Amino acid sequence: MTCHRFGFPAVFAANPLALPTDARNKAAISRRTPKTSEPKPTAFRPRVRIAIIGRMESDFIRWLRDRLPPHPSLRVGIGDDAAVLRLADRADSVVTTDLLTDGVDFRLSEIDPRRAGRKALAVNLSDLAAMAARPVAVVVSLALPRAGSVTLARQLYEGLLPLADEYDLAVAGGDTNTWDGPLAISITAIGETTERGCLRRAGAVPGDELVVTGEFGGSILGKHLDFQPRVAEAILLNERYELHAGIDVSDGLSLDLARLVAESGCGAELDPTAVPVATAARELSKDPGDRKSPLDHALGDGEDFELILAVPPAEASRLLSDQPLPTALTRIGRCIAEKGLWIRDAHGKLRSLPPTGWEHVFTKSPP
Repeated sequence: MTCHRFGFPAVFAANPLALPTDARNKAAISRRTPKTSEPKPTAFRPRVRIAIIGRMESDFIRWLRDRLPPHPSLRVGIGDDAAVLRLADRADSVVTTDLLTDGVDFRLSEIDPRRAGRKALAVNLSDLAAMAARPVAVVVSLALPRAGSVTLARQLYEGLLPLADEYDLAVAGGDTNTWDGPLAISITAIGETTERGCLRRAGAVPGDELVVTGEFGGSILGKHLDFQPRVAEAILLNERYELHAGIDVSDGLSLDLARLVAESGCGAELDPTAVPVATAARELSKDPGDRKSPLDHALGDGEDFELILAVPPAEASRLLSDQPLPTALTRIGRCIAEKGLWIRDAHGKLRSLPPTGWEHVFTKSPP
């Protein structure tokens, strides 16, 4: 996964247990012990509060069930303790999950919540696209800020349900909670392989051509929220052409390419003049305070959610000649035996290219 994150430590946004021990203890004490200046609550008041919250959650679940159509793969859906999916006698299942948080993957104060809901589903579909898998079902879990939680929950689903319908996805269930922190959305998607099997990051070999869909860079200007996952494109290409490996570009073109060739045990030579640079990347580089070139943005911004494919040379020539997709397919380099990422400079000399992109920071101890 994934994302234009805005400087909030993701581990704290997603996991209250990641708070320092002292802070957790203080928070627990403050919840358990009333302040001396306040009257001690009666036994009745908490029950009223719980009843109100429970009714709101039940109302929301009823609202959601009314909007979910029957699905042939879903034997038991929302309303039981778990969903039952009809997957027997089918292809292999492909499972992926992504966690998105307010302040890291989007700023809820700046966007329509429906766009956040749509993005949460779309990033999972992009993972299925990377493996050329057909989407089947999803489960959706929400940790909602208490204030306005019912309205927010509905808006999130209003954003993701049209995309689910577009891909004939069964929304099989999930979980919904409220807390005093920012919004967190976790979606798990289940897909199935097609007759050609799934694509993997491993499988590229020296000599393979590197082919990408679409354009790169500048997704912070809007694409990171409104992109179209390349599910149909991946399935079509996997059915019609021989593909050795694939990955979606969530964290940065160069970083995700480095991951693909590392899994394949080879390296990549990138042609900088061939990288399809998005107009948004050029717009960003015009800003006087921006010190990156359009190519820098294309290589490292991330959240393009396009595909990188390793394709045998003859098959790549056929694919590029056919151009079978509505979006352009572009050759950006080739796989080589020398491990790592490499780029040929203006003098024709091959030099190392440090991968750039987004990676979550994990620390050994609390700050």
